[in-house]
Amino acid sequence: MQIHSPSELDRLGDEIAELSAHLDAATARLLALIREFDARGGWNTGFRSCAAWLSWRVGLDLGAARERVRVARALETLPLIAQALAGGQLSYAKVRALTRVATPETEGRLLAVGRAGTAAHVERIVRGWRRVDRKAEAREGARRHASRGLQVYQDEDGMVVVRGRLEPQVGALLVQALTAAREALYQRARAPDGDFGHGGVSAETPAMAQQQADALALLAETALHRGLDPGAPGERYQVVVHVDAQVLADPVQPGQSVLEDGARVSPETSRRLGCDASRVVMRHDDDGRLLEIGARTRTIPPALRRALHHRDRGCRFPGCGVSNGQGHHLRHWAQGGPTTLTNLALLCRRHHRAVHEEGYQVERGPDGALRFRRPDGRALPEVPSIAVVGDPVEVLRARHASNGLRIDARTACAGWLGERLDLVWAIDVLYPRAKKASPCRSSELGSPPTHPPSASLARGATAHPLQAG
Repeated sequence: MQIHSPSELDRLGDEIAELSAHLDAATARLLALIREFDARGGWNTGFRSCAAWLSWRVGLDLGAARERVRVARALETLPLIAQALAGGQLSYAKVRALTRVATPETEGRLLAVGRAGTAAHVERIVRGWRRVDRKAEAREGARRHASRGLQVYQDEDGMVVVRGRLEPQVGALLVQALTAAREALYQRARAPDGDFGHGGVSAETPAMAQQQADALALLAETALHRGLDPGAPGERYQVVVHVDAQVLADPVQPGQSVLEDGARVSPETSRRLGCDASRVVMRHDDDGRLLEIGARTRTIPPALRRALHHRDRGCRFPGCGVSNGQGHHLRHWAQGGPTTLTNLALLCRRHHRAVHEEGYQVERGPDGALRFRRPDGRALPEVPSIAVVGDPVEVLRARHASNGLRIDARTACAGWLGERLDLVWAIDVLYPRAKKASPCRSSELGSPPTHPPSASLARGATAHPLQAG
């Protein structure tokens, strides 16, 4: 049995504490890099988000990657907390919790909570803070809901005036609908030769307010025409594309590739839609007259689709894995590619588009594995390699020392001295809207108050928001 002296164990504990502070300081640098990479769209190379890229590139669980991106974005507006993390004074666990509720106005007092309390204290205070926040948000939501309204009346000159207040989600829906209607009107106004109006002369573009008015009229006409019926479930989201066979086989060949309303889409879009869709074959004579129309068939039969989902389990694009996907023909059926399991791969909508319209390539190798390539031809591996040069601990220490950062075993030590946390009192003192909120905060937080927040307690709270029991 080996016996260690207390001083030896103390040194071991100090080394653990010091290295943990170094790792937290390095995490601050990592989050800054993630924030810059995210803001500059470095992940937008076939990945659907920065978190998806992180999951692929550095092997993070997708949930942990999303949390890193969230914290990185939040720290951009929280310089005090970011500085404390960069100095190794706060752990990443504390920062992750604080960024759930901190704002530029409240980060000072929440930083004091992080420095004074343990990670468990911080989590409890943040949970209490969020409960009070939710109560306040619910009251605000009820107030906004009650204030909604829409007025439609006729002005003196006969014009109809529309004024209203909509809830945020309803307003966002209206904005999207108006944008879609404006785009539809824009497409209608285009002449076949690409000019506006007639005779190749562009008509004067209406002002935005006029475009919005025209779009609202189109929305009303469409709703009345459809009888406010969104359509049968099977047809509601159906998109019909008319495409010539030679265009499907070779996108550079001349021929039509248009939607039902006549709007043109690219041949590659038609090829993507044709990978996994219902198909109706029509035959025409040389003059364009319809000779024969076949029955509608599925490009990928249901039994084969089940086998495809069972084999691939989700999108096969590196770093994705979304469960719902579309069958992609590695060699398109219009070019003679068979609709067989070996010629199919499951891709989500985002990455199916990336393969067809954004230049990404995928093929199945002799060993049966899928190989993806970027538009420039570089390989996109399923799992990228990560190499560390040198002793990572010494690299961290040297880098921090070169930046003037001095970290020791006491750097991240909390100021807690063992006193009991009075959660209700802490929230009463810390929460900026506490005095404006209802007086029943103790029930909102789930525990009765034990001490009323006096003026002296409030003054000392930002330095040490823990009260002795």
